[in-house]
Amino acid sequence: MDGKKSNALFSGIMSALVSPLSEDGEVRERPLRRLVEWHLEAGLSGFYICGGTGEGAVMQPKARKLLAECVVDAARGRCRIIDHIGAVDLITAKDLARHAARAGVDALSSVPPFFYPYGEDEVFNYYEALSDCTDLPIIMYASPMSGAPPDAEAVERLMRIPGIAGIKWTSHNYYEMRRIKDINGGDINVINGPDETLVCGLLMGADAGIGSSYNVMPRLFAKLYEDFRAGRLQEALDAQLKANKVIRLLFRHGIVNSVKDMLELIGYDVGYCTYPLKRLEPAEREAFHAELRETGWPEGYI
Repeated sequence: MDGKKSNALFSGIMSALVSPLSEDGEVRERPLRRLVEWHLEAGLSGFYICGGTGEGAVMQPKARKLLAECVVDAARGRCRIIDHIGAVDLITAKDLARHAARAGVDALSSVPPFFYPYGEDEVFNYYEALSDCTDLPIIMYASPMSGAPPDAEAVERLMRIPGIAGIKWTSHNYYEMRRIKDINGGDINVINGPDETLVCGLLMGADAGIGSSYNVMPRLFAKLYEDFRAGRLQEALDAQLKANKVIRLLFRHGIVNSVKDMLELIGYDVGYCTYPLKRLEPAEREAFHAELRETGWPEGYI
């Protein structure tokens, strides 16, 4: 590419890492480090921290900073780490971005500004301001948390900002994903978001996958990606359909709280979701566990 550094920075399977937290929002470092180690042993290629699954938007900045430091330290350079630094206000997001660079993450990510109905120019200005405060590459985040995803024309404009490398696409509009992947002659890092349609995303050109359920099915998703890249498409599809038996339960009972509950079942003391996010009542937890046993989880998944 005429000496230009490629934007294809991330590939493989990266867990949207849960944030192990105490009742008062403090980071539980020991289970966090154990979780990082297990995911790497299971074949994951990296971590996306403090995103939607990681509850970053409702964590205190000091906790988000500590979590980033712990994950970088636990990973010890064995994988790549994307730190989601999006916040309601730009000042906090820029502060988190500068800290992330000092902590040693590989890239930043952020949802567009949210709460107010920001227009395309305002979204452009937001990402430009983030770019101005860091030398780290930035992965945009098309998330239901921040309204409708941008179309290919908006993404193409945003890619003109120095440092913008790609987008995490959490949408089932794979037609638009493919249009985005064709920007810059394909020199854009497109990462699939919806766990339940990872195979669809890979077929439409995604370089990687970031997902919530990867926390509790790391080996299955790592094998899915390996099979897809090796051309074993039926095996990849079979793995997707197997994973979806569990993912259906997460949709029914709540994704983040259910993933945390599943981690507790296999010995990771990750705590509850940040209040007032949903917590499973005893009867619902009992029903959830019974449904999990019917899928065969955790054997053959983790």
